[in-house]
Amino acid sequence: MRTYIPKAADRAPQWHLVDARDQVLGRLASRVARILMGKENPRYTPYLSTGEHVIIINAAKLKITGQKVEAKQYHHFTGYPGGLKTRALKTRIQAKPEDVLRDAIRGMLPKSRLGKALGSNLRVYAGDKHPHFGQQPRALNPNGPGRA
Repeated sequence: MRTYIPKAADRAPQWHLVDARDQVLGRLASRVARILMGKENPRYTPYLSTGEHVIIINAAKLKITGQKVEAKQYHHFTGYPGGLKTRALKTRIQAKPEDVLRDAIRGMLPKSRLGKALGSNLRVYAGDKHPHFGQQPRALNPNGPGRA
């Protein structure tokens, strides 16, 4: 029996629309990362992009559980001596809530050229409007099939 490898024609792009309103950050990020990798697709191949695109709206209305809003810190090193920059989750959400969700999802993707390519298939918007109506995205339940 030969191993099935999907052809380029089998990997037609599919667009999914996810509403992040009242969704928990980490649970939503892991679900979207699985969709981007193609693990929800029966033609999943670990080393290929299955052509899944995800549009996330209402990123500003995410739910953060526990004390993470006050306690979670993001660190960034500039490359210069004493260049460690630290920002709290609270200030990042106020400034750009879509970056918090985008960073959480990209952190769950593979750390390779494929992971970077999969990360470019993600679009995150703070509000409920997006410009991708021409792609006819299908609404997706972020909790998974059969879950409320």
